[in-house]
Amino acid sequence: MASSRRPALATEFAPAARAFIIPGHQGLEPGHRILLEYLDLRPLMNLDLRLGEGTGALLALPMLAAAVATLNEMATFEDAGVSGPLE
Repeated sequence: MASSRRPALATEFAPAARAFIIPGHQGLEPGHRILLEYLDLRPLMNLDLRLGEGTGALLALPMLAAAVATLNEMATFEDAGVSGPLE
């Protein structure tokens, strides 16, 4: 079975799986667009890649790591001692 169909099948068997699918990019192959539309997902990037070996996923990993680090490590206004609006 082609790996490009696995996300669609996963959501058919376990609809909650959709919440864990993060498309790294949209390739130029028509199937990419069709699958993303079917899953109602938007890719992180669209770099006009025609590569089928997961290059888009590898390029997306640093973006995802940065997002997680921001959520986990960024100080809140209260933590940073930032006051409210000036009066």
